[in-house]
Amino acid sequence: MTMPRRLGLFLLAATCVLVAPLHADPVSDFTRPDAAAKLKRQGVKLGLLQQAADGVVQRPAIFQPGARPTLTLTPDAAGWSALAQGELHLRVQNGMPWAVTLEVDIEDAVGGHLHSTVGLPPGPPQTLVLPLRAISSRAFGMQVGPPMPWNKNGHQLFLAGKVEGTLDATQITAVHLSVPNPSAPQTLLFGVLYFAADDADLHAAYAGIVDRYGQAVRGRWPEKIDDDAALLAARKREDAALQSRPGSDRLDTYGGRLDVHSFKPSGWFRTERRDGRWWLVTPAGHAFFSLGVNVVAADNGPTFVEGREFMFVDLPSQQGNLAAFYGSADERRGDFGAGQGMGFNHGRWFDFYLANLYRVDGAGWLPAWRQRALQRLPAWGFNTIGNWSDPTLAQAHRIAYTRLLNIAGSFGTVSAGDDYWGPMPDPFDPRFAQAAERAAAKIDADTRDDPWMLGYFADNELAWANWGPQGRWGLARGTLRGEVHSAAKQAFIAVLREKYGEPAKLAAAWGIALPSWQALEAAGFAAPLPNEAHPAITDDYHAWLSQYAEQYFRLVAAAIHRHDPHHLYLGTRFAAHTPEAVAACARYCDVISFNVYADLPQHGFDDAALHALDKPALISEFHFGSGDRGPFGKGVASVDTEQQRGEAYAKFVTAAASDTHIVGTHWFEYVDQPVTGRTLDGENSHIGLVGITDIPFGGFVDAVHAANRRVLGQGD
Repeated sequence: MTMPRRLGLFLLAATCVLVAPLHADPVSDFTRPDAAAKLKRQGVKLGLLQQAADGVVQRPAIFQPGARPTLTLTPDAAGWSALAQGELHLRVQNGMPWAVTLEVDIEDAVGGHLHSTVGLPPGPPQTLVLPLRAISSRAFGMQVGPPMPWNKNGHQLFLAGKVEGTLDATQITAVHLSVPNPSAPQTLLFGVLYFAADDADLHAAYAGIVDRYGQAVRGRWPEKIDDDAALLAARKREDAALQSRPGSDRLDTYGGRLDVHSFKPSGWFRTERRDGRWWLVTPAGHAFFSLGVNVVAADNGPTFVEGREFMFVDLPSQQGNLAAFYGSADERRGDFGAGQGMGFNHGRWFDFYLANLYRVDGAGWLPAWRQRALQRLPAWGFNTIGNWSDPTLAQAHRIAYTRLLNIAGSFGTVSAGDDYWGPMPDPFDPRFAQAAERAAAKIDADTRDDPWMLGYFADNELAWANWGPQGRWGLARGTLRGEVHSAAKQAFIAVLREKYGEPAKLAAAWGIALPSWQALEAAGFAAPLPNEAHPAITDDYHAWLSQYAEQYFRLVAAAIHRHDPHHLYLGTRFAAHTPEAVAACARYCDVISFNVYADLPQHGFDDAALHALDKPALISEFHFGSGDRGPFGKGVASVDTEQQRGEAYAKFVTAAASDTHIVGTHWFEYVDQPVTGRTLDGENSHIGLVGITDIPFGGFVDAVHAANRRVLGQGD
């Protein structure tokens, strides 16, 4: 550990053995009468000194039930001086058998604050490391940082993963330690607190975290490999396992169920409602529940290495046999909500997944990978290749697949507020209709005439709404907030002028000041939130959102059907959505698609409304991640262990198949994301069927296979 400057501050401690620099002079020791710091307790009781297993004396602090029990430590002189690039170090041990949330707030003399919230696990003492500036894992190029605590030279360190605020580190006047809203007493044992002069431990937390195969260094799991021989052996074991899996009996050529009443064959996938239930129907005329996997692609896993080479152990040479798996992205990523604040977002990257495929299959790695993927999916009980997958797989398929139409162009946009993947397309701009037509015109004859093609998605997770209680109205308010030349804004204003005639009538109905229509046209117009006193706001926003969605889906549906009259329009993969958008989608799409990250599909959308619309729905994305197999993130919907991943999968697809209006579920995604984050936006979660080494997660895949077979009537 790098020696800090002499800024040591002892909190509730009798010694600094092993956790503070040996040359630091304590300025406060609450076991001695010459303590130089003041301690204020609010809802916290102090216990008797205790000696930890490593010989360090600690004092228990019992945080009592209440809103915010807090320990506040202040200097008895002018203040404490540290460096902006320094760190606060606090020895702490969780005295409870469960994780305890600790909030740390550092205050300066000019009103600045740094704040961090950490979840301290039970176990031995550790040193909490809190950088003295705003920082997060995103600054290191990944959405989720390394798991904490980690062992550094025999000491357990716990880096605060996210620190927010601003601080003048030369004028620190208080350190607040709080446990938010405990319902029962929570005991934490504290030792020395001091300020280090640099951020050596922040750097160390991210140093050497990825091995030569792209695996997380700090951890073991059954599928982790240590050398090329183990990689080859794992492949041979999987080949044998694939051969031993039961085949798909009682299914037609397309994966449709032969044990369910037949439908009229049409030569194409279609939908039909029978006996109160919606089905997809195969070209051969059999009931089809789409069990799919997204991103079945080999080239989806690069991670940036330039500028953060210190994170990687034994990066392959740029001149060796793996040099082909380096690349470069000169433009910075992150010009959208998902990429905001992401560091290391451009430059040289390396694709560990492709390198591992090469290590096993040599120069023929790509055709070998494609053949293996097409063997795995049906062997695991899947019958559909989902979104963002290798298009070449469809050419050698015997499995249903989907296509994505990405409607891109120079048309206008509207901000709904969050804009995670960017603002909403403006369908009132004539250039949008032209872009939709261009996208549909790219449908080739092989796709248009292919009976194995299930259908088209158009766009993905558009910004139909903002988050929060009033997020439903984000697109309506964003329309009026736009520039005067916005086509959507002018269309909305035209609707309001026709309804109200005079600006004074609109002002009265909305409870706002509006001296003229020109005031409404001004850029940045602050449209009001709906409220009970002015119900016209809700009525007008509702009507506008319906018109907006109607315009979007009508144009896209017309473009698709003009160029392909055979295949299904599967919707726009809703994430944030409004009732108005879903209703319009139901009018123009064959299937409504939802990306759902919840324990059950019905918890991701209004299932009762879907039944009222009487339209089939496809869960176009879902997953469950855990933190025990390498990548640091646990996905959007998370569980604790790999076994629970399998249980959650089975519960989800069973609930979907039991719903009379859900016709399929598509897992996101085929391969784990890189430990240090994908180049698009730094996502780095363990959500794959296979790992970065292309080795399947055996227990999870077994559970997936069993669940898929049950859903398709193949097993108990």
